[in-house]
Amino acid sequence: MFRSFASGTLGWLACLVVIVVAAPAFPQAKRSSVEAPSSTGLPEFRDPKTGQIWTPDNVGGVSGPNTPADRAFDPLAQAVRIDDVVVQRPRITPLGAVPIAAGPTVPVVNIDGATLRAVPGQRWQVVLYLNNNSAATVAPLLHCSFTNAGKPVENTRVLVPAVGAGIRVGLTVYGPRTDLFVDRASCRVESP
Repeated sequence: MFRSFASGTLGWLACLVVIVVAAPAFPQAKRSSVEAPSSTGLPEFRDPKTGQIWTPDNVGGVSGPNTPADRAFDPLAQAVRIDDVVVQRPRITPLGAVPIAAGPTVPVVNIDGATLRAVPGQRWQVVLYLNNNSAATVAPLLHCSFTNAGKPVENTRVLVPAVGAGIRVGLTVYGPRTDLFVDRASCRVESP
């Protein structure tokens, strides 16, 4: 009886393997995209004696007339836009391995952990992580858009070097100069 049970089980397993191998390929998952708002936190200092928290908004709060020297830059009034698409070839830093799980619900490449920041006197930067979820080496193409109040400031095409199978990498995408205001950057995978 054990022999017939074992051979019957092996027969069912063989059928299951044939069905799985012969099953039609499912469509790939949607391509990854991510948005990174600029940090809303202002630099602050807590006075150790009084406990008062000082920010650029409350330092020097002297009442008086509202002069042009006292008014801050209005980022919503900015009308500057860089019309050309900037092409970048960033360096990547391998950070570790990810499961090879690309399929119907997992994209071949996905972006996560994006953060937008300004380097004073230089450029806006988006630091992001890219996961190659496939069993093949890929060279992803990304598109990043830097915006101010929903209006485009700069568009960037990012040509990522080859990323090995199942590898997680980190990279930096550079945006416009910091004398242009940016409040959000969104990056998406264009291929693969």
